[in-house]
Amino acid sequence: MAGLASDAQLFEEHFKIDDINDEKYDRCARLFCKSVDGSISMDLDVNTELFPCTVGETLKVVLATSLSLDSSKDDERGWRDTTKTEKVEATLADGFDYVCHGKIYKFEDGDDGQTIKAYTSFGGLLMAMVGPYKKLTPLRVDYVYLLVKK
Repeated sequence: MAGLASDAQLFEEHFKIDDINDEKYDRCARLFCKSVDGSISMDLDVNTELFPCTVGETLKVVLATSLSLDSSKDDERGWRDTTKTEKVEATLADGFDYVCHGKIYKFEDGDDGQTIKAYTSFGGLLMAMVGPYKKLTPLRVDYVYLLVKK
């Protein structure tokens, strides 16, 4: 994926699922994950009908501001606009199993002074990441796409 939508890509990391809580809702579960290098923890709500997961699986997680391969803005078209052409253009989403659109809405300093907490909402499905400033600095309050694959 190197070079594809690199300007639009804010974050990329591999996570291992440590635990899953699916007790509260029928089709939604909260994944508790740690990055492979152990520096970032992530809690992520997913629709389990669309993206079933099990403990121990590894996920590639990307946050991007655009799905266009040339990093251009989506300009209100939606990510699968087929009204203008018969041929569907390739997007960054084509290489992933689970895609959501949402907003990074809040940041907090970590308890130790060396980490930052970033909060994102994808239409009510939430994501919280805690990690070192160096890895989470590219994130900003903005609309983003969450792209996940196993």
